[in-house]
Amino acid sequence: MIVICSCLLRKFSFNKIIYFWKKETLNHQAVEAFLRNHGPIAIRRYSYSNIKKMTNFFRDKLGEGGYGGVYKGQLPDGCLVAVKVLKESRGSGEEFINEVASISRTSHVNIVSLMGFCFEGSKRALIYEFMPNRSLEKFIYKESPLKADRRLEWKTLYKIALGIAQGLEYLHKGCNTRILHFDIKPHNILLDENFCPKISDFGLAKICPREKSIISMLGARETVGYIALEIFCRNFGGVSHKLNVYSYGMMIFEMVGGRRNKDVEIDDTSEIFFPHWIYKRLEQDEDLGLHSLMNEEDHKSARKMIIVSLWCIQIDPSSRPSMSRVVNMLEGSLESSQVPPKPYLSSPSRSPEDYSTTISSL
Repeated sequence: MIVICSCLLRKFSFNKIIYFWKKETLNHQAVEAFLRNHGPIAIRRYSYSNIKKMTNFFRDKLGEGGYGGVYKGQLPDGCLVAVKVLKESRGSGEEFINEVASISRTSHVNIVSLMGFCFEGSKRALIYEFMPNRSLEKFIYKESPLKADRRLEWKTLYKIALGIAQGLEYLHKGCNTRILHFDIKPHNILLDENFCPKISDFGLAKICPREKSIISMLGARETVGYIALEIFCRNFGGVSHKLNVYSYGMMIFEMVGGRRNKDVEIDDTSEIFFPHWIYKRLEQDEDLGLHSLMNEEDHKSARKMIIVSLWCIQIDPSSRPSMSRVVNMLEGSLESSQVPPKPYLSSPSRSPEDYSTTISSL
């Protein structure tokens, strides 16, 4: 019996190894076929040894995510880059293909530039232009270590909000095919030396014809705090580019309020939903109660950002504006901005008066 069991275990283990080897080989062939038939001609392909050299053997790590690590690097011509090295366990290579396929189709001041890639066996890396100010999340949350000495002025926050909107407008309308990002959040907004925002991380992106309005989102993995209800229930509408609009609106609220939409450190029973609180202020024409509003121009910028965000997070996707309309609202006058209907199904768990104490300290 022991001999028989040992033989069976060895047979099953061998079959399992063969299965995974075949699966990985097929995945590798699929990615190679894509790069051969649809890969970006103008973007250089690097070997993994090149990647190690340009990052000085991964010495300067810029960040870490579920996808892998990002390292500072330098091309032979002296150009600084950020190298995203994908984890070897990232499955079929779909996210790698998504990034290469989508970003290689873009050319916009508010979209990060892909400067090269590596696909060598299980080694995969993406090479982007280097953003010295890193990501937006480093500057907008009150708990950020940069918050004390690098607090962004409202003029800069407004410029960033407009730039992101223009980048999304380009993805939705400016390309030959519509590119839907599906992971818009502060972590994926990079800032150059002048705080010009650039949308990055297209691993969850979907590419579809412009005329196609509803797409499939099987296996969707958007980030909590930025997900619209239609991704869970089709009764609220089909999944479309309006999902990006919702995520954009929730992100702008984080920029205005200085806190995350879903803070795991806050007890659900006492969590205060900032959009509820700010909507009541607008509705009653009260002072916004936001910190560091220095002048009338700051007040106008903050008010416009809030009104735009409230439109973007309407429950019904058809009630949300297109990104073209968002850009127009931000560039237009405050007087022409109309406060939308209250976009939520429930009331906040704490009163607006409770929230004023918290927001004044931001």
